[in-house]
Amino acid sequence: MLARLTRLVARWRVAIVVAWVAAAGLGLLGAHQLTGRLTTSLAVPGTPSARADALLRAHFSESIEGAFTVVMRARGRAAIAADEARVRRAVAPLGLHAVEEQGVGGLLVADLESPDTLGRAAALTPRLRAALAAAGLRGALVTGPAALQADVTPILAGDLRRGELLALGAALVLLTAVLGVSAAVALPFVVAGLTTAVALGLVDLLASWRLMVLYVPNVVALIGLGLAIDYALLMVHRYRAEVARGAGALERTMASAGRTVVLSGAAVALGLATMLFLPVPLVSSLGAAGLVVPVVAVAAALTLQPALLSLAGPRGVAVHGWRGLLEPRDPDRGRWARIARRAVAQPRRVLAGALVVLGALGAGAAGLALTPGSLSAIPASMPSARAIALVRANVGPGVLTPLEVLIDTGRAGGVRAPAERAAQQALALRLLRVPGVELVATDVVAPYVDPTGQVSRILVVTTGSLGSPVSQRVTSVVRALSAAQRFPGGTSVVVGGAPAQGVDFLHAVYGRFVWVVAAALAGSFVLLTLALGSALLAALAVLLDVLSVAAAFGALVWWFRVGLGGWAGTYHVGQIEGWVPVFTFAVLFGLSMDYEVFIVARLREAHRAGRSTPEAIVEALATTGGVVTSAAVIMVGALAGFVLGRVAGLQELGVGLALGVLVDATLVRGLVLPSLLALAQRQLWRGARPRQKAPHYR
Repeated sequence: MLARLTRLVARWRVAIVVAWVAAAGLGLLGAHQLTGRLTTSLAVPGTPSARADALLRAHFSESIEGAFTVVMRARGRAAIAADEARVRRAVAPLGLHAVEEQGVGGLLVADLESPDTLGRAAALTPRLRAALAAAGLRGALVTGPAALQADVTPILAGDLRRGELLALGAALVLLTAVLGVSAAVALPFVVAGLTTAVALGLVDLLASWRLMVLYVPNVVALIGLGLAIDYALLMVHRYRAEVARGAGALERTMASAGRTVVLSGAAVALGLATMLFLPVPLVSSLGAAGLVVPVVAVAAALTLQPALLSLAGPRGVAVHGWRGLLEPRDPDRGRWARIARRAVAQPRRVLAGALVVLGALGAGAAGLALTPGSLSAIPASMPSARAIALVRANVGPGVLTPLEVLIDTGRAGGVRAPAERAAQQALALRLLRVPGVELVATDVVAPYVDPTGQVSRILVVTTGSLGSPVSQRVTSVVRALSAAQRFPGGTSVVVGGAPAQGVDFLHAVYGRFVWVVAAALAGSFVLLTLALGSALLAALAVLLDVLSVAAAFGALVWWFRVGLGGWAGTYHVGQIEGWVPVFTFAVLFGLSMDYEVFIVARLREAHRAGRSTPEAIVEALATTGGVVTSAAVIMVGALAGFVLGRVAGLQELGVGLALGVLVDATLVRGLVLPSLLALAQRQLWRGARPRQKAPHYR
């Protein structure tokens, strides 16, 4: 099948390249519209916080995520009332209304609400700031979910541009180092550029009918860049080796490297596809967008890459001057051959040493603490961040994100019934005694009661910041007390607000995460068993992937929670953002399988060509170790764009993936894999398809 496809691609090579260029152009047009369709929403449909938000929209014309908070220095008690009135007049034309204004800690803090979605409210941010300045409130700072999204969007765009430049520069240096001075160095860049553009265009189409998180362009661009360059490097390297054998080089390249890329892409896609089973829009959107990347990368490897190689021909991949680190030479004398021989000769000793290092790195995973999001690990230069810092220093972090206990009596005027009022007051007093609660506010007039008198609310301010352990614990206690409080028949109570939304987000993600992991493990085992013809090889691959992921989770804790990564200028945080471990698992599981396939596919080739198992292990590592390590280093260069950015979640993702890839491609694949293969060599090929004696080529 691949041979027939290769001949077809070679015949229509010019048309195929033109089609990819046209598709990339359309993709870039779509990518320019993508940012306006993205969000940072943590909403999870069907959860208590989502029901609370629906009540707020219906009865108070408010939204948890459409909120703003105006913060300014108080000019004295006499001026506070005047400033409050100026704020109300300034925001009214924008469809915003003040829920509560208070002078506290030397500040005027005004909470503004609207029924708009997060994206629409974020678009109002510049107009809101301009309106406040025009009203003479030039010292006013605006924060809240909508303002934070408006402020972080251009920062993400700037980080993406810098990350792409860094990734491209690093890739150029590394590709020249491994391939030598050759026109072939340009091929991975052409493939990567067209692949990334097409992927972004497809993601724009997805964003037109489903929620997409604000981080999507960064994730698609940088991971897509690394993956496409990796695949192109593998195929260029193999094509050079096949050219030395004479005619038919392209077909042989596609039959070997092309098949490997298809299997690798399937493994990456499988890991990302598991995220679609999580009922959380933010996480599943990352999975959907990420899934586009390997699909497009494999399509490019099967069509665009052979078309370009066919156009370039043997002369196009020839070396001029510096011959590169991967220049074909006797692999039996290379560094990776020596490492493999050591692992095969002393498998128990090598395995024990590698596992000690992996265990020390992975031990950090026991300290993994999660937060739905952080209001402190954000770029301090943003106006919204300056407002948060001002409130945190003068009042306390919980004021900006209170819990909202919504009491729905089910009938107009119901909140003023004596029994309802008594139950509400009793609940408020109980909540005030909860450790970690700083303030409880309620009343029987607006803004605590809706215009119909059917729904009332209690605002609960915690002493902890959004997503902190204190905030999460208080949310659980408030929900338990609210459920236990006796109200008259027909009354329902639901707890919402940003802290509750964050708790629901974490519960929804990690309540099913174990099933996501199980699905990824089972799916990968079946895929590799069918592809490699050995259940034991497939089981070893899955086991090694688990080791790599555990090391990545441990690295996150050592780097960010313990603070060992402070030298790199990254954040030092007490909790890791909740979406990061899930996405790290999905991507790293696929990438680890990717590198596993590169090596094991070559092992299988050598074995079926008649080599003994120890010889096949040495040959597989000797011939693929260099290209796998080079591909991993290039991927790390692409991921460095995340680490050097200014958003904590993306820094965490970059560190987890980069260190996970490095550990996997070196320690796991270079030491653990050959050691295990040597120990299991007698059982390795049981049930596998029989060897086929064939001429052996390197």
